[in-house]
Amino acid sequence: MAIEQQPAERQWTFLTNHARVLVQIARDPGIRVRDIAASCLLTERAVQRIIVDLEEAGYLSHIRVGRANHYHVIDGKQLRHPADAGPKLAELLAVLLGH
Repeated sequence: MAIEQQPAERQWTFLTNHARVLVQIARDPGIRVRDIAASCLLTERAVQRIIVDLEEAGYLSHIRVGRANHYHVIDGKQLRHPADAGPKLAELLAVLLGH
């Protein structure tokens, strides 16, 4: 008698890694890359790439404070995808942060 195998469950989530990283930074602008990586279940290198993406797109900036970075979320920007046109980043973050 053959054992029936279940199809592999597809893994997906509603939020992108970029959204998760941005939420962590919005919660704590002084957060370390290591801590973002741990909370988002990503590598530090992946978080660094995402931060560069967000800065290049104008959603994030940072200043160096000693040996640490302090981030600033530019929440007045529109969301990138045309299907998401309308709300600003601040509105999305307010929902995700529970404000």
